[in-house]
Amino acid sequence: MTPRQKLRALLDAPGLLRMPCCYDAFSARLIERAGFPLSFMSGFAVSAARLGLPDPGLISYAEMLDQGRNLCDAVSIPIIGDADTGYGNPVNVRRTVEGYARAGFACVMIEDQLAPKRCGHTRGKEVVARGEALARIRAAVDAREEGADVLIMARTDARHGHGFDEAVARGQAFVDLGADIVFFEAPQSEAEMASLCEQIPGPKMANLVEQGDTPILPPKRLEALGYKIAAYPLTLLMAAARAMQDALEALGTEDHPERLLSFEALRDVVGFETYNATQARYAVED
Repeated sequence: MTPRQKLRALLDAPGLLRMPCCYDAFSARLIERAGFPLSFMSGFAVSAARLGLPDPGLISYAEMLDQGRNLCDAVSIPIIGDADTGYGNPVNVRRTVEGYARAGFACVMIEDQLAPKRCGHTRGKEVVARGEALARIRAAVDAREEGADVLIMARTDARHGHGFDEAVARGQAFVDLGADIVFFEAPQSEAEMASLCEQIPGPKMANLVEQGDTPILPPKRLEALGYKIAAYPLTLLMAAARAMQDALEALGTEDHPERLLSFEALRDVVGFETYNATQARYAVED
């Protein structure tokens, strides 16, 4: 099956999908090896890991596409790609969707923020008018319908500046246009999460940012509310950063870090055994 077909099968099957988010090929491979059925390439995490910069739209389409191509190549599970605002007008959105599909993504997320966008759990973000938001999703769906082998996730950040009802209305309109998954960013209570799930049809994703605006509910509760995907966008990046800080602190003393992956396990994750087996096929006999 293609990545899109794999993701569609997951969406059609019963149960909540727990989705740790990745930011490079190594983190994507760890997610797959841990048994998770899908992942999401987080723009916040890619910007932090690749550029060492925050996520107010500083990273470009080309950089995100390059990062995505590498991590999609590294795994067999379907990956959803963060495509921000689509990097321009609706024509740019089409090009972005088509490029992400060719890179190997199973789904592309397009949002309604005003460029330059911001992380959904930070202050100062703004959204475009509803008509412009719908034009972006229409362009993304058209790209899918005209050959891009990819699903479309439509995201709204309207809750922050325009209120809950406007965000719900946008989510409903996105579904009417043909979006496959709706991402209502930053509901501020469990009651809001329940209400949006009741009002917006189809698969919905909960974005669970530690210390963010949305309550981090247990998976069983998220499923009961009506969510299909539970995304953990920064959990791995935060865990990795803390582990590296701890190791650096130890190296700055007479101690040596203790909680390390073994060298053997590290070689296994990056695929040395596969490489050696492939190399052996082409050994030259004396």
